[in-house]
Amino acid sequence: MFLNDPEAVKVFFLRSAYEAHRPLNRLAGGVNLRFLSQKGRVGMPRIREARWLAPGVRWFVVEAPRVAAKHKPGHFVIVRATSDGERVPLTIADSDRAAGTITLVIQQVGATTRTLCALDVGQEILDVSGPLGKETEIEKYGHVVLVGGGVGTAVIHPQAGALKKMGNRVSAVIGGRSKDYVIMEEELTRLCDAVYPCTDDGSYGYHGFVTGKLQDLIDDVADPVHAVITAGPVPMMKAVAEVTRPRSIHTVASLNPIMVDGTGMCGGCRVMVGGKMRFACVDGPEFDAHQVDFDELRDRLTAYREQEKAALERLRAGESSHPCRIGLGVAG
Repeated sequence: MFLNDPEAVKVFFLRSAYEAHRPLNRLAGGVNLRFLSQKGRVGMPRIREARWLAPGVRWFVVEAPRVAAKHKPGHFVIVRATSDGERVPLTIADSDRAAGTITLVIQQVGATTRTLCALDVGQEILDVSGPLGKETEIEKYGHVVLVGGGVGTAVIHPQAGALKKMGNRVSAVIGGRSKDYVIMEEELTRLCDAVYPCTDDGSYGYHGFVTGKLQDLIDDVADPVHAVITAGPVPMMKAVAEVTRPRSIHTVASLNPIMVDGTGMCGGCRVMVGGKMRFACVDGPEFDAHQVDFDELRDRLTAYREQEKAALERLRAGESSHPCRIGLGVAG
């Protein structure tokens, strides 16, 4: 009888849990990559490649065949580094269906992202859920400018290839505080017609913010801009929207609110768009930038600043980060 086989019991209950949550899996549009292998063993996404792109910014190629098979530009995943840790949404910067891998770009900010960035080749991420969110609406616009700031540059990477395949002329404006913080220029150069790196201190490329270079491109009447897609810090995306608003240029922003489940159930990722509440995880994460209330989004992103600070201090002290209690009926 299978009850005498611990491995068979584990497989039985994992399969039962998966079946019980099948409606949620369909809602999410993807799968949890802490999966059952054909041999009936529990597998976790293994890191195939890892390197530093910039100070505090890490590039990972992760084994996730079922996510890679369904990935489209605009999709993201939610990952956990530890069983009691928080769930972190990360954009899928690239995928390879044949290799069964996805690429994640992670910036060290809090305790969880620091834990993730400490991983290396051959190690495993506890679980990866996805792909989540709505895919980017890829159309033939004409001249499309992609604007990425910091790790937001990873967001625009898959969009660049898809827009180019659709027959668009694609320009990328990417920014960082200095040359060391400009990421993925080489990868975007292979996909775009033109790439314009920008640095705040003038150490590389255009001296100034990405909005300054975007304005230059918009002012070039010989090569009009028909659409703009932006991803990055909230103040940057708000500024991009204000640059394109006077010309009524179609502008899309990929938002990065706080998320927990990623399936529209918790409401943590709610944003105001056109005066109406939307959930970024299922209605987005991309929205009409001219309709987004960026000020409210900015305020909501600071809601747990003290808790994040405390978790980082515990991590530095050698303690575990804040345990996730969602679904356990535990207050505090």
